[in-house]
Amino acid sequence: MLEELRTLVLFAEEGSIQKVAQRLPLTQPAVTRQMQRLEDMLGTTLLDRRQKPPRLTAAGLEVLARAKDILASVEALKSFAADAEPQGVLRVGLAHGLSDASVAGAVAGAAASFPKVALRLKTGWSAELIEQFDRGQLDMAIVLRTADPRNRGDLVGTERLGVVVRAGCNPANTALAGMPWVLSPEPCDARQRLLSELGGERQRLVVAAEIQDPAMQMEWVRRGHGLGLVPLRLAARGLPEDVQLVPAGELDLSMQVVAMRSPHLNRLAKVATTIAEAVGRAIDT
Repeated sequence: MLEELRTLVLFAEEGSIQKVAQRLPLTQPAVTRQMQRLEDMLGTTLLDRRQKPPRLTAAGLEVLARAKDILASVEALKSFAADAEPQGVLRVGLAHGLSDASVAGAVAGAAASFPKVALRLKTGWSAELIEQFDRGQLDMAIVLRTADPRNRGDLVGTERLGVVVRAGCNPANTALAGMPWVLSPEPCDARQRLLSELGGERQRLVVAAEIQDPAMQMEWVRRGHGLGLVPLRLAARGLPEDVQLVPAGELDLSMQVVAMRSPHLNRLAKVATTIAEAVGRAIDT
């Protein structure tokens, strides 16, 4: 009925069906049908069609005054819903590879701006989080993906990985394909990216140890058990003693950071956007 009420108000302003049709824009028959529908819904005659052009009847003038009040109330309600402080529960999934202190601090800082929002944050591998997002178990998922125009979600930033090895190994003599690796268990996003760059042949990837904890991975690398992977943004802040970066050659170990958001967040959409932007800044620093 709101569309019909808006058409009635426009008719009162313009004075003719033709001018209303130009403003909407609709055809004149479509505008006429809207006016007739409104009359049918209200059970009264709104236009005196004996006059050329038609004029509002006494009932039409009464309905017009109420229509303006109703439409003003609807606009006020929209404004209230848009400006109201977000509140409720926001379920967010964050890829394991992004769950370091800097990103965690960025998420916490963003969430702190919305005291009435309770954050339910869980970490997991990207494939798992995407599946949970698709099942409606997460309102938002920030995941790692290979660069692909078919990726869903909004690009937040790029995570670039580096290869680390025990200090003292000669990078010039380090053949990455065929060397032992210390990696997280499958379906680790970084491991999948490395495997893809090595041609997707699992037999070419020699896994010396599967360890999910990053600190323990670095200890195994430091002890010389194999090569490891680390985000270059974290390596720039300092590596453990006796661990160094090595040239990755032609390997492209970069991944896109993508934020997937439910279309039904309503007021919580502002919170999701703030979190995504904070993660993007943390990755770029």
